[in-house]
Amino acid sequence: MDNRSDIWLGVDAIKPRFVALSDRVWAMPEVCYTEARSAAEHLAELRHQGFRITENVADIPTALMGEWGEGGPVIAFLGEYDALPGLSQEAGVAEPRPLEAGGHGHGCGHNLLGSAALLAATAVKDWLAANKAPGRVRYYGCPAEEGGAAKTFMVRSGAFADADIAITWHPNSFWEVAVTPSLANTRADFVFTGRASHAAASPHLGRSALDAVELMNVGVNYMRASTCRATPAFTMPCSIPAALPPMWCRPTPACAIRSVPAICPA
Repeated sequence: MDNRSDIWLGVDAIKPRFVALSDRVWAMPEVCYTEARSAAEHLAELRHQGFRITENVADIPTALMGEWGEGGPVIAFLGEYDALPGLSQEAGVAEPRPLEAGGHGHGCGHNLLGSAALLAATAVKDWLAANKAPGRVRYYGCPAEEGGAAKTFMVRSGAFADADIAITWHPNSFWEVAVTPSLANTRADFVFTGRASHAAASPHLGRSALDAVELMNVGVNYMRASTCRATPAFTMPCSIPAALPPMWCRPTPACAIRSVPAICPA
């Protein structure tokens, strides 16, 4: 039995609402664990479509689940809606044109990812209802995919324990069913502490934490070829050339080594 025609007719019928949802989320980019407005938009659409709502999944304020149906298999669709820092961008322009200098933006297309996953869940729900078929459809709103690992905490809490299948997708430049494996990653914070001194008069009294950062960076780069994948990114902790900075500060959340500026002595 081929159900594709009915499914696609249903998708076309409800698509405008989800295109509008995607546009709204694009216009309110929120990063890792701060997606309050984006999550609220998805919750509102889930309620409109008749899903039963569960909020604060795994005690994460911006994680959510909508469920419809009874019995049968549990079909889960996974959506995301977090943005990336520093990628503010005017829509429909194929060159860098930030709306806000240094602002957030959906450079990875998660405004599309969440809304289209919810569209798919709704289309399957409507087909099951029309055909009086058993089954439960779930939409999981998964925050903090970019460096926050929220799905890990959701799995640990048992949110997916009774799901029979979990389906997701990602925006790309072409259509495909991806069969390549993904890479798991973890985050580690490193703090490098040195000793400040005057770079001209007494450099021998200083201990540059930046030297340690550079040595670690070189070592990680050699490891990347065979044993690990990481993308270090650094910002200079001090713009005063006469001072050796004492500290290379705590990294910001990322799946790599990333640091933020330190406060330099006067």
